[in-house]
Amino acid sequence: MEQRQRFFMAASMVPLIILNLQATLSTSSPSYNVVDNCWRRDPNWAQNRMKLADCGVGFGSTAKGGKGGELYTVTSPDDDAVDPLPGSLRYGVTRNGPLWIVFASDMKIKLEMPLFVASHKTIDARGSNVHISNGPCIRLLNVSNIIIHGLNIHDCKPSVAGDVLVSQSIIHEMMDTQDGDAISVVSSRDIWIDHNYLSSCADGLVDVTLASTTVTISNNRFTHHDKVMLLGHSDDYTADQNMRVTVAFNHFGPGLLERMPRCRHGYAHVANNNYEAWGIYAIGGSAKPMIRSEGNRFVAPNEEYKKQVTWRETPQGKSWLWKSVRDTFLNGAYFVPSGRGKALPLYQTGQQFKVADGRSVPILTQSAGVLACAPSRACI
Repeated sequence: MEQRQRFFMAASMVPLIILNLQATLSTSSPSYNVVDNCWRRDPNWAQNRMKLADCGVGFGSTAKGGKGGELYTVTSPDDDAVDPLPGSLRYGVTRNGPLWIVFASDMKIKLEMPLFVASHKTIDARGSNVHISNGPCIRLLNVSNIIIHGLNIHDCKPSVAGDVLVSQSIIHEMMDTQDGDAISVVSSRDIWIDHNYLSSCADGLVDVTLASTTVTISNNRFTHHDKVMLLGHSDDYTADQNMRVTVAFNHFGPGLLERMPRCRHGYAHVANNNYEAWGIYAIGGSAKPMIRSEGNRFVAPNEEYKKQVTWRETPQGKSWLWKSVRDTFLNGAYFVPSGRGKALPLYQTGQQFKVADGRSVPILTQSAGVLACAPSRACI
């Protein structure tokens, strides 16, 4: 009788043990932001690469890249600006139609000319350590539906004038010199730039100009650079008033001076980013942009005259609609708001995402930059 009682007592404890185990696993598993939570826990991500296209948030969540197309594998780091060979990155990005581009191995790519990416392409470097550096870098010109994920892009140089293949059947003869941006988005839409490392280039790290719109820049790590991110071509280019950009879950720093971002015209939703000490300012603008800074974490530099997060080029900026909502300010950092209204992003269905309080940012951005991914296990 006593033995049967011990058995039933042990059996009755099983549900409690399972519940306690589930609670332990839940609290010990990593906390991801909404983008990463969509796909990173899947150990079979390498067999389900195109799921990534459904995980974007914000204005650029409309970007589906090469979803629905074939896989194209980059097998060689070699580059020919006019007549690229099959297996090279340039050959893949200039093909017609959707392609999901992956890499067979780690590689370092030095481009001869800027890499023009045709519409409906995903560059997905998960599982490989891929560097594009020491030459011209990536240019998105008059294209749509692009995803760039998992690249190390650094030490980009200005290009010389010359011929370059811009799509499968078009060679741009005597392309003008380019400034040396890491990623330049020009007259393009539906763009998602996610989980890249960007640093130390001749001009900007990410520039979005000339009426580009519906862009999301997320989960990237930016380091050691002067002019980080420009949204808008010039104060006189009013077509940029339609620009809509989401900047979310990025880590800015160390070694950055300014433009995180700098906005001209248009609208920027800057949400849940982690800012280390800046050299001049963090968020700035001219030409009356609308900016909503929401749930960011700002750690000011030690110099007293650099504590202000914001910078406005003109006195008229006192009336521009710039709002700070649930931001966290450390080491004396402060945001100067202006204008009347909430500066809501007015996302369409499918673009919305929940923005956390700035105190959660260290957890949400802890994996910003290139991830360590290997087949048959979740990306860490």
